[in-house]
Amino acid sequence: MKYRILGKTGWNVSAVSFGSWGLGGSWGPVDDKTAISTVQSAFENGVNLYDTADAYGEPMGRSERLLGRALQGKRDDVFIATKVGNWAARFGHRLPFTHPLHVTLCCEASLYRLDTDYIDLLQCHIGNLTDPDIFLEAFDNLIEQGKIRAFGISTDSLEVAQAFNRDGKCATVQLNYSFLNRTPEKDLLPWCRENNIGTLIRGPLHKGVCTGKFSRDTKFSTWVRDKWNTEEGRKDFLSKLETVENLRTLEKPERTLAQAALQFVLQHPAVSTCIPGAKNINQVEDNSKAADCDLTEEELELIEKHTSA
Repeated sequence: MKYRILGKTGWNVSAVSFGSWGLGGSWGPVDDKTAISTVQSAFENGVNLYDTADAYGEPMGRSERLLGRALQGKRDDVFIATKVGNWAARFGHRLPFTHPLHVTLCCEASLYRLDTDYIDLLQCHIGNLTDPDIFLEAFDNLIEQGKIRAFGISTDSLEVAQAFNRDGKCATVQLNYSFLNRTPEKDLLPWCRENNIGTLIRGPLHKGVCTGKFSRDTKFSTWVRDKWNTEEGRKDFLSKLETVENLRTLEKPERTLAQAALQFVLQHPAVSTCIPGAKNINQVEDNSKAADCDLTEEELELIEKHTSA
């Protein structure tokens, strides 16, 4: 595993880290034993940053609870990142966040579920946040109280990220980036690099499409991908499948297509770490090996030919 500095935090984090959204069952059933062994395998493969959120899991909060259990005895050797802002949002009952105490309440609940005294990185989970005042005040208070070490935001909007960094304290931005979604190359990634803001790349496998394991006949059963079952969503899905097929030559006996997709993301100079999800040990091991080598210039040119920013 290779390690990189996470922006202004100065933390040395694994190039390939661990995304915990699927750990709690939102992407399909995962039993507790499998979930815990998956996290522990990630640790054994050199992963030291684990990203989750209070809203992740079935039921909500399950991902944090499982992560906390899996990392017992390893707390001093890992960085835990979680998010606040989407609790019950998918059920139409998002908290109003009209006072910093709402953020504090969610942080306290995350600390309990994670079974830890502090959170390394707490991120705002509202990507279209119009006024950051409540979150910024709460995060400053939580740092002063020693309950969090740093804060950031999960957003794909440059304007939102800039507003969140108005005092220069925003440590990280979590953003969606892959060879199927190169939009951040235009402004958000360059801005993060210029401002020494660490980046956590979510969606580096574009919900699994970049792995090359889906076909035109694939149907999706979980809510996180069911938009691809609709008529309009199907067009988008099939278009992405065509792009992946054009890049099929990136797959080699010594490298999976998923690993190539992760390598593409990691070769952008503004990327600190990517956080692909994993639901079993095999996926963790496959993801972790992506940090071992880079794509060639010819391979990058192939991606450039079939995709665009």
